This record gives sequence, C-alpha cells and structure tokens, in this order.
Amino acid sequence: MSNIVLNRPDLPPEIARRRTFAIISHPDAGKTTLTEKFLLFGGAIQMAGQVRAKGEARRTRSDFMQMEKDRGISVSASAMSFEFGRFRFNLVDTPGHSDFSEDTYRTLTAVDAAIMVIDGAKGVESQTRKLFEVCRLRDLPILTFCNKMDRESRDTFDIIDEIQENLAIDVTPASWPIGMGVDFLGCYDLLHDRLELMDRADRNKVAETIVLNGLEDPRMADHIPAHQLAKLREEIEMARALLPAFNPQSVLEGHMTPIWFGSAINSFGVKELMDGMAKYGPEPQPQRAEREIAPEETAVTGFVFKVQANMDPKHRDRVAFVRLASGHFERGMKLLHVRSKKQMAVSNPVLFLAADRELAEEAWAGDIIGIPNHGQLRIGDALTEGEALRFTGIPSFAPELLQTVRAGDPMKAKHLEKALTQFAEEGAAKVFKPFFGAGFIVGVVGQLQFEVLASRIELEYGLPVRFESSQFTSARWVSGSKDAVEAFSLANKQHIAHDSDGDVVFLTRLQWDIDRVVRDYPEIRLTATKEMMV
Repeated sequence: MSNIVLNRPDLPPEIARRRTFAIISHPDAGKTTLTEKFLLFGGAIQMAGQVRAKGEARRTRSDFMQMEKDRGISVSASAMSFEFGRFRFNLVDTPGHSDFSEDTYRTLTAVDAAIMVIDGAKGVESQTRKLFEVCRLRDLPILTFCNKMDRESRDTFDIIDEIQENLAIDVTPASWPIGMGVDFLGCYDLLHDRLELMDRADRNKVAETIVLNGLEDPRMADHIPAHQLAKLREEIEMARALLPAFNPQSVLEGHMTPIWFGSAINSFGVKELMDGMAKYGPEPQPQRAEREIAPEETAVTGFVFKVQANMDPKHRDRVAFVRLASGHFERGMKLLHVRSKKQMAVSNPVLFLAADRELAEEAWAGDIIGIPNHGQLRIGDALTEGEALRFTGIPSFAPELLQTVRAGDPMKAKHLEKALTQFAEEGAAKVFKPFFGAGFIVGVVGQLQFEVLASRIELEYGLPVRFESSQFTSARWVSGSKDAVEAFSLANKQHIAHDSDGDVVFLTRLQWDIDRVVRDYPEIRLTATKEMMV
C-alpha cells in the first residue's frame, strides 16, 4: 500500500465512516482487555469479561476457542464490527503470542491502521517490534496506547524515547499521565485541554471529564494534589518543548504515532483512544492487486485473509474472512471466485460481534465479512463481480519447526488426512506429504502450535494424534521450469514433499542441503515464503 493519497475523491459516506484496524501487542500487554472495552463502549457487549477472572466470567467475548479459554491467550485473529458514534469500527483482534505471528502478519494485510498496545512497565518488547516492522512495510498508520498506568510503570519520557529509538517513528503525546501506580489519577488530554479522571470504584465506568482552560486553570487544584500538579505542569512544558507537535497528516502517512496513556482494565483512556481512531484514523484505503483497487469503485471486490474452521463445533463449517476492497455488497450477490473461475452465490454472509454472528444484509468497502463454505475458499483468494483480479502481498512463511504426525489408531489415517488438509487451508499449519513413506510432516512457526493442533484434532475430529520429531528441520518451496523441477525432484526423492496446494517442497536437514542445491542446480529457486495467490 502506498502512502495515503491526499487528493483522492471523497468517498461515499457509508464507506468514509468505516475504520478498519487491528490491535497489536506483545503477549500480556492487555490487548484482549482493551478489545473488550472497545466492544463495551461500542455498545456491543454489556459487561466486559475479565481474562483473569474465575470460572465462566473469564471467558472473554473475543476468545472462543477452547484452548484460548483455558490459557487466557488469544490464538486466532477474530473480527468484530460495531458502531461507535457515527462511525463503524471493524476491529480485527490478532494473536499476540509469537507462535501465532503468521496469522497476525496476514491479518495486517486486511486493515488500514493498527493500535499498538504497550505495557507501561515493560515498554517495547520483542513481539511488538516484529509486528511493528510489518506495519512499517505497509506504511500503516499507528496509534499507540500505553496500558497499565495504574500499576508501577516507567517514566513517561523514557517510554516515549524507547518507542522513538526502537521503532524509528516520531511520537507525540495525545494525553499525559498524572502519577502512576497507586497514585495514578488520570490524564491530561493534550489535544482538547481537558482533565480525565479515573474512577477506581467502577471498572466499567467512563472516566469523568473536566473541560478546562489549559493547564493554568485554577480548577486544576480542586482535583489534583499540589505536588502532582506542579510535576504535571513541568512535564507537559518539557514535552511541548522537546517532542514533535501532533500532525494528523504525518500520522496518516505512518511517520508519527500519537500516544495515549491509560488503564484498559479500569476502562480509563480507552474512549479517548477510540475518539482518536475515529477522528484521525484512515478511511478505507485502496488495496493492492495487479492494479490498485479504490474503495469507491462500484464493482464489489474482496480477498480472503483468514480461514477459521469449526467456529461452530456442531456444524463442520469453515468461515473465510473477507476484506471488502471496493463496492457495496448485498446478501445473495453472485461473485466470481477467481481461482476456480466459478460463480459463487453468497447467500449467508455473516458479520461478527465477537462470538455472536448475525447475517449481513449488506456491507461496504472496508468491512470484513465471514463467508461460510466447505473448503472452496482459501487464504489469498479473490472474489469479484467478474474481473479476474489477483491480490498481492499476502505472505506465507516457511515453517521453522517440523514434526511427523500419526493417528493413534492406524485405521483412521484417512480422517487424519482430512483434518490436516483443513488446518492447512486455514493457514494454521503447513502440511507436507513426503514422496517416500507414509504419514505427514507438519510445519509450524512456534512450538505452541503443535499443542493447539493436537488438542483441536482431538476435540473436533475425535482423533488422538502423536507428534514425533522429524529428521527435517526446515522446508523451502521449489520453483523453476517444469522440466527442471521434475528432474530435481527425481534426483532428490528422499527430500521431496508436496504441500496442500500440490506445490513441490524441498525438506532440508541442514543449511548444507540448501547450499548444495544452490550450487548444483542453478536453474532451481528455493524460497522461504510463498505468496498466497491464485
């Protein structure tokens, strides 16, 4: 996606009011809690669930897979749509756990902006840095929320410096915290000269807002103890002198991030962040295909960025999450599935309100809809009103861990194949069928994914499975002329497998294997990523 274009035509009002964004963070920075509060303030849920609370109460609304519920982590990106004032928010939740980062990378191809959540005590952590890099590649506008200010946290200037240095982006404070930990009272809203005070008694209550005439307003003293007030005035004076001034254009271009401070668990600072997304976040942006697709084009186009299997365990359904790139979609429309060149009647598209779904009568460019299907739709697929488009830039990464998998009951090998094919299409794992020998080799990015797969295969298919170590350590996709690939495959049979799309894969044990191929087969290319394209 190129930088945001300034002289683009005005979008139809329905499209212009949409904000499609993801929330990214390191695990445990409070992303799920923040997502909950967004839904609470958007009126989508009545009572925010607590991830850490006991029993049923901890089943937060955006985490619906059994394993997420048991562990209190989000492992699958789910999309939620809700109204906020005159805006329509499409919030895509992303797994923060690094073992699931591939899902997150793909999710970031489907949004126009990101909210980065940082833990006030820990600052910029490794996973944040990785995800931020992906946002940079796409020039995504980023808003930052520094969470957990009600606990002991680091100095405000230190946090800002660390973001500026580590992520090479200008940071401008949108609010400034007053105290921290037990002394945290709230924030001064620098964009509107207002005092926002936190209510510790009721975690779901919106903060009290006091509109002031700047920092010198005598009424400040009614709400803030003298020593904290003096410190606040001094810090803000320094911040205004040292840090860049807020520039909405710079934010849209992805060069500057405004930072809000708050405590998601106490519902504090969340509404200001949402107002910021509504006011300063980007409208739906043009999407990259062989040509640029503008949201205001009347023909409907969209692409699949995620497939989720068995969202409803009672029905073996698969839902493809589709980001609409252009047009006004209506239920029952016939769309061309570009890869198979077949028309598809989209009769029961769904909109997600966390784990609740409702039928979508209509949707506009920028929206994310779910299309239930029986395996026709895969990641990277395009749906259009007839144009043979291919969307670009949806990555698939080579797995870093490989294990062989066997069914506990050898008679059920066929069922295992079906289960694995399904997870491969969902993008949850890479599944390779070796040229020699029985069984499958499963590749993932992080160890935790093997546990998730084993538990899901057992839960959803009633199949206990064993993962065992494999002699191979990594996989590369093979490309070149048809003859060259065939000759290469024949000569290296013991290393060859096919992925779920039927593409040839070279399984390696050591870097030496790769070097040998580069040396002996100059006409063959080995790649660690494959574009998920038609």
